[in-house]
Amino acid sequence: MEKLYYSVGDVAEILGESTSAVRFWANSFPKQIHPVRNGKGNRMFKAADIEAFKRIHYLVKTQGMTLEGAAKAMSADKQAGVDARVKVLESLKDIRSQLVEIKESL
Repeated sequence: MEKLYYSVGDVAEILGESTSAVRFWANSFPKQIHPVRNGKGNRMFKAADIEAFKRIHYLVKTQGMTLEGAAKAMSADKQAGVDARVKVLESLKDIRSQLVEIKESL
């Protein structure tokens, strides 16, 4: 079963990084990572944040990008994702109208 919230230590273990790197990335990518604080004030991350951390890790460690470059790439990915969703919705509307026409012709 997947957790609802992950601690800084959990994220560090998943990524194979230090907890200080996780905290630094969380501070450096406020548009992509949105931690919540528990009663003690500790940062807790959701599954979507974990995916963002994995993407950051890949871009910085594997691709050798700077943090600025990784932020730009992630913003571009997010915009491309929005554009793709709009195209999918348009395609679904076209398919629906075609199905309605077929149904009416029967």
